[in-house]
Amino acid sequence: MSITAALALFFLLAVSSGVYFLAERLRFPYTVLLVAIGTFVLVPLSKTPLFDFVNDFTLTPELLFYFFLPILIFESAYNINIRRFMENVRTISALAIPSLIISAVFIAAVLTWALSFTSFAMPFMVVLLFAALISATDPVAVLALFKEFGAPRRLTLLFEGESIFNDGTAVALFLVVLEIALVGFHGVSSVLDGVATFAMMVVGGIIMGILMGGLFAKAIGWAHKNEFVQITLMIVLAHLTFVLTEFISSHLVLFGHSIHLSAIIATTLAAMLMGNYGRSKIPPHAEEFIEKFWGQFAFLANSLVFILIGLIFASLPFNISEFAVPVIIAILVVAVGRAVSIYPVVALMNRVGGEEPTPTSWTHLLAWGSLRGALAVTMVLLIPDSFTTPGWEYAFTPKEFILALTIGCIFATLFIKATTIKWFMDRLGVGAFTDIEKLEFEEARALIHAHALLRLKDFTQKGYVDPVVAEALIKEHEARYLAACEACAAQGGRGTHSLADRVLRMYAIGIEKQYLKELYAYGEITERVYKRVLGKLAIQHERIDMGTIDDSDLSAFTDQKDVFEQLAHFVYRILSPRTQVVTSEEKYMYYRAQSIIARKVLKEFTLAEERGDEGIFGAEAFARTKTLYERFRKNSQAKMDAVTLESEAGVMHLSGQLARKGVLKIESATLDELYRREMITPKIYIAIRDELEDAATDQG
Repeated sequence: MSITAALALFFLLAVSSGVYFLAERLRFPYTVLLVAIGTFVLVPLSKTPLFDFVNDFTLTPELLFYFFLPILIFESAYNINIRRFMENVRTISALAIPSLIISAVFIAAVLTWALSFTSFAMPFMVVLLFAALISATDPVAVLALFKEFGAPRRLTLLFEGESIFNDGTAVALFLVVLEIALVGFHGVSSVLDGVATFAMMVVGGIIMGILMGGLFAKAIGWAHKNEFVQITLMIVLAHLTFVLTEFISSHLVLFGHSIHLSAIIATTLAAMLMGNYGRSKIPPHAEEFIEKFWGQFAFLANSLVFILIGLIFASLPFNISEFAVPVIIAILVVAVGRAVSIYPVVALMNRVGGEEPTPTSWTHLLAWGSLRGALAVTMVLLIPDSFTTPGWEYAFTPKEFILALTIGCIFATLFIKATTIKWFMDRLGVGAFTDIEKLEFEEARALIHAHALLRLKDFTQKGYVDPVVAEALIKEHEARYLAACEACAAQGGRGTHSLADRVLRMYAIGIEKQYLKELYAYGEITERVYKRVLGKLAIQHERIDMGTIDDSDLSAFTDQKDVFEQLAHFVYRILSPRTQVVTSEEKYMYYRAQSIIARKVLKEFTLAEERGDEGIFGAEAFARTKTLYERFRKNSQAKMDAVTLESEAGVMHLSGQLARKGVLKIESATLDELYRREMITPKIYIAIRDELEDAATDQG
C-alpha cells in the first residue's frame, strides 16, 4: 500500500466517524448517509488537487470478497441465537432459497421483456446475471434501524437470518449463472449441471462451516486463559474458512468433476457454531470484550464499504445518466419481484404451520425493507471485464450495464426504502408493546424511580445534595414511582400464571444466568454442567414468555433446539463414549449449581423486600415466586444429599476442591483490588498472580 493509499484509508475512517455523529444528530440511517457523503461530497472533493489522494484507496473485488465480506458475515452470524433460529428455520430457509429463486427468475423474465421495448434490449443471460446478484439482500441499514426503534426480536431474526443465508444462496446462484454465461448454454445438461452445482455449494458449504467451526471451537477452548489469542483465532476462523473454501472450489477435482462449495455459507455456519457452541469456551470476563471487538471490526468494515460505494462513481467509465431508463425500469421490477417472492412464500409457510405464523404487517416490512448493498457490488466486480455475449453491439460492456443497474437499485433501496422504514413501522404498529412488555416497561420505570429515591435520600443525609433541591426531586420521583406502581397493579393480573408472575420468573431466571456464569468463570462447574443448566433456563424462559410453563416438573427439559450442542454430543458418543458417562461428582456439581443460583435469587428477593420493591411486582406474585424458589433450593439440596450418600468419598473430594477454588476466587479478587488501588506495583501483582495461577493449576 502506498503512502497516499494509507492516507486515503485513514481519511475515510475519519470522515466515517464524523458522519456517524451527524447521522445521530439528524436521526438518519448511518449507512445511507455514508453513501450520500461518499457520492455527493467526496466524489467532487476527490477531483480537486488537494484531495485527489482519496482515489488511491479503491474498493477492489479482492478487498471486498476476501477481507470485508468475511468480517461482516462472521459478526452477524456470530450473534444469532441458534435456539431462536431453529424455532424459525423453516421460514428463514423458505425466504433464503425458494424466495430468492422466485425473485431472480421473475426479475430476469420481466426485466428482459420490459427492456425489449426500449433501446436497451438485452440478452436473457445478461439480465439473469443481474437478477441473481440483485436478489441478495443487505440487512445492515435496516437492522440498525430495527435496533434503534425496538422492532420485535423475531422480526429482526427473520430479516437477519434470511439476509445471511440469502447471501450464500445468491452468490451460489450467481456463480452458477456466470459459469453458464461464460461457457455457453447447452440445454438440459446445463440446467442439470447448474442444479447439481448449486446444491453442492449449499450442502458443501454447510459441512465445511461445521468442520471449521468445530475445530476452532476446540482450539479456542485450549486458549481460554488469553482472550487476545481467542480473538486472533476467531479472525483466522472467519477469513481462513472463507479463503480455504474458495481455494477448494477453485482447485479440488474428484472423478473429473470440480467440487464447488459456498464460502459465504461455510463462514456463516462456522460463525454460528462459534457463537453458540463455542461461546461457552470463552471466559465470561472476556465475552463482552470479544463481542465489542467484533462490533468495532464490523463497524469499520461497514463504514469503509458504504462510503466507498459512493466513491465508485468517481471511477465509473461511463455516465450513469445514460442508463436512466433501464435503471428506473430495473428499480420498479426489482421492487415488484421482491413482493412476488415474499407474499406467496410467507402465506404458504403460515398455512403449512409448525412455526409461529408471520403477521401480515411483518410480511409488508419483509417485502419493503429489503435493501441492497456491498454483496451486490462484490458480485458485479467478479464479472470478467472481457465478458460478452454473441451479437453484442453496444458501446458499453455487459459488466458496465449490470453495474449501472446495480448501483441504481442500491441507491433506490438506501435512499427510499431505508429512510421510510420508521414511517412504515409506525403505520403498521410493528413497534407496539406486547402485553408482557407493557408490564415490564412499567416495572422498569418503578424500579428506576425507587432506586433513585433511595440514592437521593442517602445523598441528602450525607450532605451531597441541598435539602431544598432534594425535596423537590424526591416529590417528583415519588409521584412517578406511585404512577408506575399503579400501572403495574392494573396490568399484572391475578393467578399463578398472571403477567406479573411471568415477568418475575423471567427476572429471576436472569439472576440465575448471571450467577451461573460466575460459577463457570471460577471453575466451580464444568462446561457440560454449565451448558446443561443454561439450556434448562433458556427453555424455562421461552415457555414462561409464551405462557406455557408447567411448574410441576421443571427438571426434565432437554434443549433439542441447540443443534450444535446435539451434534457435539453425537460426535463425542462416537469418538469418546466414556466421556459421556455422568459421574456422581458431576451430578453433585449440577445440583449444587442449581442450589446456589436459587439461593442467589432468594437473596435478591430479600433485598427487594427490604427496599419495598415487592409492591412493584405485586405482593401475591412476589410471594408465589419466592415460595417457588424455596422449593427449587430444597429440591436441589435434597438431590445433592442423595448423591453424597451414593458416593460419599468422591463427593467429599470434589467438595474440598470447590472450597479451595472458592478461596482462590477471593484471593484473586483481593489481588485485583489491591492493584487497581495502586497499593502494589505491577511486578508484585504479576508475581502473586502467577503464584495463584500455579495453585489453581495444581488444584485443577
